[in-house]
Amino acid sequence: MKRGFSLIELLIVIIIISIVYSLGFDGIEIGKSKPKALTPLNLAQNIRASKNFNSQATLLCVEDCGTCYMRSSISSAFVEYDSPIKLKNIEAYMVDSSDNIQKIDYKRYKDKKICLKMDFYANGSSTQIILKDDKKSYFLPSLFGEPKEFVELDDAKDYWLKTSMLLSDNGAFY
Repeated sequence: MKRGFSLIELLIVIIIISIVYSLGFDGIEIGKSKPKALTPLNLAQNIRASKNFNSQATLLCVEDCGTCYMRSSISSAFVEYDSPIKLKNIEAYMVDSSDNIQKIDYKRYKDKKICLKMDFYANGSSTQIILKDDKKSYFLPSLFGEPKEFVELDDAKDYWLKTSMLLSDNGAFY
């Protein structure tokens, strides 16, 4: 006569396995990668991949860009950006109509000096800007292309002017 496991023995094994599984794998999310730290080179990509991005978003950074806030539309409130941020000591620049580089002087948010403010849209466009940290400068385009890294601020300015000329040329992208 062959003898198998009783129903009670099988239930006890299932309960023990369930308890061990819940203790060992409680905080682990399988298949989800951790968000990358926000840097000048992946800024647009990370914002568009954020859970708060629908079709539009505004990123606002304060305290030497150590703390950032994001809002999903003009009418919504800013919420703290909860992923890691590597934008410390970033300065924002733009090229004016006279082709001179100008440091952007943002106002204040909650009585803290704003160091960066950018708008992002679902069509891939964003605020065109040059960012500079202690070591490098970064050109962030408004439409076509990927962010570029430069050693000097003037090199980023020259690239801004070059891409502006390409955009003004009707046949450059067609």
